[in-house]
Amino acid sequence: MPAAERHRIRGMINISDTAQQHFRKLIEREAIAGLGVRLSALNPGKTNADARLEFVEPRDLDGNEWAVDCDGFTLYVDGDSVPWLDGADIDFAQQGANSQLQIRAPKIKGQAPAESASLVERVRWVVENEINPQLAQHKGMVSVQEVTAAGEVFLRFGGGCHGCGLVDVTLKQGIEKTLIARVPGISTVRDATDHSNGDAPYMPRDAA
Repeated sequence: MPAAERHRIRGMINISDTAQQHFRKLIEREAIAGLGVRLSALNPGKTNADARLEFVEPRDLDGNEWAVDCDGFTLYVDGDSVPWLDGADIDFAQQGANSQLQIRAPKIKGQAPAESASLVERVRWVVENEINPQLAQHKGMVSVQEVTAAGEVFLRFGGGCHGCGLVDVTLKQGIEKTLIARVPGISTVRDATDHSNGDAPYMPRDAA
């Protein structure tokens, strides 16, 4: 790999000294010639995006990896994942009596639309990246049906939120407050769901 690419990727990914020491010890224990670490992005640009680290032998490399020379080993970054892992930090931190490997990749789920983007784009971003991950804790989700020019947002609830007796509270105390705060131009949020046919509500409406 050209030295220029090695230099460039070094500035895009930061791996702490403690993380390098952690990997070096594990690699030395394996005693496999040329063993390195590969970093890749799983489901990039989506709400369930995640970063994966795995040991890799030279024979298992695809040839499109970008290399970072570390202390005693090489970190290989999957070429297709590079844009999503730009600015990532890898650390091995002490938390109380335990140590934990931490990967922070601020761009892995994509970047929020600019203020110049349409209301629909900005609303959908907040729904997919902030609201639905919260609703998923109760096996629920919401989708954007319509965003009017007047700033009205119409949503459809699904999963555990479909037919749930707490959906009105979720809508007004949670979703509406979040969207109005995060997306300038939104005036109100309305529920466009027929809750009479929800088959797996988190809390049945007659129990709320």
